[in-house]
Amino acid sequence: MDISREIFEKVAKKFGICGKIIDINALTSGNINGTFVVRAEAEGGEEKYIFQRLNTFVFKQPKHIMSNIAAITTFIADKIERNGLDKDSVMRFLRTDEGENFVEGDFGFWRVYEYVPNSITINQSDDPEKIRSAGKAFGNFQTMLSDFDASQLYDTIPNFHNTRARVENFFRNVELDECSRVKEVEYEIEQIKKLMPLGVKLNEMVDAGELPLRVTHNDTKINNVLFDIDTGEAKTVIDLDTVMPGLVAHDFGDAIRFAANKSAEDEPDLSKVGLDMGKYKAFAEGFISEVSHSLIENEIKTLALGAFTMTYELVVRFLDDYITGDKYFKTLYPGHNLVRTRCQLALAMDMYNKLDEMNEVISGISGLKF
Repeated sequence: MDISREIFEKVAKKFGICGKIIDINALTSGNINGTFVVRAEAEGGEEKYIFQRLNTFVFKQPKHIMSNIAAITTFIADKIERNGLDKDSVMRFLRTDEGENFVEGDFGFWRVYEYVPNSITINQSDDPEKIRSAGKAFGNFQTMLSDFDASQLYDTIPNFHNTRARVENFFRNVELDECSRVKEVEYEIEQIKKLMPLGVKLNEMVDAGELPLRVTHNDTKINNVLFDIDTGEAKTVIDLDTVMPGLVAHDFGDAIRFAANKSAEDEPDLSKVGLDMGKYKAFAEGFISEVSHSLIENEIKTLALGAFTMTYELVVRFLDDYITGDKYFKTLYPGHNLVRTRCQLALAMDMYNKLDEMNEVISGISGLKF
C-alpha cells in the first residue's frame, strides 16, 4: 500500500503526535486494513504507534465500528484502573482534540493506537501452553465485558453468525445454480442437509430465550492475541473490528475450529483433517478458567456445540461461495473454496462424532453435569 509520508504526518498531527516521524513499517499479516508501525520522536526518546487505514469498501460503516470499539475499550480500561490490573490488557486508541478515536478525509479513514511493547503475534501453535494462554485471553475478554449491555453496540455485520439464515440462503443459491456447479457437489449438499438439525440448534435456543446475547469478538483466531515475547503469556486480544452482540459459544467455537484442527483449513488431504483433542482441552481449560463465574449454565454447556456449529457454518459459507462463483473469499487457485468446503466438512464430521467426548472435557473442567 503506497501511502505518502505527508499523509502519515497529517494523521499524526490530528491525534496530537507532535514529534517528527522517524520510521514507517508496513505490516503484511492483515488481509483487510493497511497497518503500519510508526516511530516518532518524543520527549526524552521516541514512541511507537500502530497506524491503521480502514478498508471502507469492506467496512461500510466504519464509524459504527469505532463507536463499538470506543465503548468496550473504555469499559475495560475503567475496570483495569479500578482494580490495578495490567494496562496492556486492553488496546488503547488515541483521541483527537474533538474526542474521536478516528480521523477521516481525502486521505482515508484512520485510527491510531498505542504499540504494546515486547509483544508478538503467532499464526498457529502446537504448544498447549500457548493455546491455553490464548484461551485465557479470550475468556478474560469475555469476562471483562460480561456486565456490559450488548444492546448498546451496533450490529455491524447483521446475521454474521446466524447459521440458520446462512443455510437458508445457501439452499436458495442451490436452486438457482447460477454457475452450474451444483451437480459436482451433491454429496456435500446432502451432508449439509443431514447436519442441519444440529447446526441450527443454537439458533433455536436463542429463539427460546435459553441463551443470552453478549459482547463477542467474532474473530477469535489465535493470531488475534498478542503474546509476551519473553514469557510466552498472552497479553491482550486485538482486532476488534467485528465486536458486536453474539453468543459466547460462537467465540469459543471459532477459536477451536482454527486452533485445534490437525491441519490447515484448506488441507486437500482429508486423512490429515480432524479435531486435536489435546489442543481442544488446552484452549477450553484457559477459556473456562476465566469465564466460569460469569456465564450461565447453558452457555458453558453449549461450548462444544459452538465448535461444531462454527465449523458447519464455514462448510456452508465456503460451498455457497463456490457455487455462486467465488465472489467473497479470496481464492488462490480454481476450486480453492471447494477444497476448503471438504476440509471443513471433514472437521465438522469429526466433531460430530466426538461431541460426547468434547462435552465430557467441558464437564470435567467446569464441574457441570451434562
